[in-house]
Amino acid sequence: MGYTIAQKIIKNHLVCGEMVVGKEIGLKIDQTLTQDATGTMAYLQFEAMNIDRVKTELSVAYIDHNTLQAGFENADDHRYIQTVTKKHGIRFSRPGNGICHQVHLERFSKPGKTLIGSDSHTPTAGGIGMLGMGAGGLDVAVAMGGGTYYITMPKIIKMELTGKLPDYVGAKDVILEVLRILSVKGGVGAVVEYVGEGVKTLSVPQRATITNMGAELGATSSIFPSDSVTKAFLKAEGREEDFVELQPDADAVYDAEYTVDLSSLKPLAACPHSPDNVKEVSALSGMKINQVCIGSCTNSSMLDMLTVAAILKGKTVHPDVSLSISPGSKQVYTMLAECGALADLIAAGARILECACGPCIGMGFSPQSAGVSLRTFNRNFLARSGTADAQVYLVSPETAAVSAITGVFTDPTTLGVAPKVEVPSVFTINDNLIELPASVEDAANVVVERGPNIKPIPVGKAPEKDLACEIVLKVGDDITTDHIMPAGSKILPYRSNVPKLSEYCFTVCDKEFPERAKKKGGGVILGGSNYGQGSSREHAALVPLYLGVKAVIAKSFARIHVANLINFGIVPMTLENPEDYEKIAQGDEIRIDGFAEAIAGENVAVLTTKSGEKVRLNLSLSARQREILLAGGRLNYTKLQK
Repeated sequence: MGYTIAQKIIKNHLVCGEMVVGKEIGLKIDQTLTQDATGTMAYLQFEAMNIDRVKTELSVAYIDHNTLQAGFENADDHRYIQTVTKKHGIRFSRPGNGICHQVHLERFSKPGKTLIGSDSHTPTAGGIGMLGMGAGGLDVAVAMGGGTYYITMPKIIKMELTGKLPDYVGAKDVILEVLRILSVKGGVGAVVEYVGEGVKTLSVPQRATITNMGAELGATSSIFPSDSVTKAFLKAEGREEDFVELQPDADAVYDAEYTVDLSSLKPLAACPHSPDNVKEVSALSGMKINQVCIGSCTNSSMLDMLTVAAILKGKTVHPDVSLSISPGSKQVYTMLAECGALADLIAAGARILECACGPCIGMGFSPQSAGVSLRTFNRNFLARSGTADAQVYLVSPETAAVSAITGVFTDPTTLGVAPKVEVPSVFTINDNLIELPASVEDAANVVVERGPNIKPIPVGKAPEKDLACEIVLKVGDDITTDHIMPAGSKILPYRSNVPKLSEYCFTVCDKEFPERAKKKGGGVILGGSNYGQGSSREHAALVPLYLGVKAVIAKSFARIHVANLINFGIVPMTLENPEDYEKIAQGDEIRIDGFAEAIAGENVAVLTTKSGEKVRLNLSLSARQREILLAGGRLNYTKLQK
């Protein structure tokens, strides 16, 4: 039996475990990346391990999230990251150089290699044939120190692409169709592998758009073959020597198979407030819009920008629409200026933002009250835009640009033949905003600078023999990390200050939660299915830890979040019978006798309510995860291993 693309990479990087679906495996990691919203904590954790120098082939720190500097906090974090990376052997991508995933795709991603990043959209690198995975900052810190990265051996989903995209239909429409097929839960525990004749018609940036939003499927990763298209992209980037061909074996066996006919696709939109709430744009035609945002790590490549510029050339943005455009990297921005496309965008009335995440992470450009915003981003979770009652739709650059001109939701295919866009065969290479670290000899002289907003990391404690506490919060299905620990310009500056950050925990769901949790001394959270989907932000575990949360019970968990909970000593448990969710209410006093004993080796724990109701809970944990929880988290566990 042959191997799939992902299986080949896993096999070549396997440190421990067996490649059996559902079993825990350990992988050697070649590269890591961080961004500034998660990076400060990751480097504080790396420092806590007392390792002088990173041991990966390459590690890069990007400044792209917290670039709105309305106070000293973000600037201080950037200076800390700049100095700590210089000292420990990590490259530093300065503010303005671009969005981590776009820059990494251009300058560092390699077919056949492994990459983890403290950002859930790290699978963007799958567009070039790299196994990229989102992870919590602590997992990234461990990998930088040469440690093994642990995942559950994923299923492999075959997504066969046939045909060719019609005019005005883009790669964004492909992944929205996949989301319509699989849903935000459909990729959990799986790698989505794209194969077929249709793959050959897609450029690397188009492939990267598709793998980027594989995160919205809940997938461990998504990946494309490395082929002649990949080679041409690497050659254009001056990196042809990084090319290796990577294809699935002819007799590779997949766990599930689907087919998408590219030629039959139509423009699609993800409606509020979930990326899988997908409808055809034609069904939304005529709806008045207020704002259009083009960019993010999903759609900010040279191809995307040239496509938008071609549509806007000689036109004017509708007077009722505010249009922002964020090029994904300095390389893209420079080339737009050189070819004249930037002038076309400006002339049309677009507001050009810096090369950063910006509005996608709620960092500026929030919509008006109850505004309808079309965005080429990857997430449209409630209030993520910074406006609580905004209606955010996820669309392709083609749909976004055309609708910006008309002022209403417009199906671009009604315009007939799309303008021809030619992407240069050679890109402008200038890495002057990527700082190299100090040499081993000079590293000792580097002083790491820490601002007053950087506070110590909360550390977990070993679990109690018996757990007796209260259900301090009950929430429903599909709770995202944006619900748990919101983003946005008001909150993100406190990512390195957990005590201050705790004031915002779960306030999207319950404004009283932070104060209640403090008064109760913590407790247990009860959630529905797919709890913790979305971003890799470990703050969604760190902050509940600070507030005293000892366990989370849910119908099911998202992959990265459950790993983060374990890393910080919060016990994740699932309801053996999901219907028992209705038997437990917020405010209920509960007991789990033999709690520590169950963590140590039992697969089931029994929760007893004050009224005597019994609920069975599953502890689906590996032996290593049990040891981490018994130690009170991975930092404690790591110290015990020395």
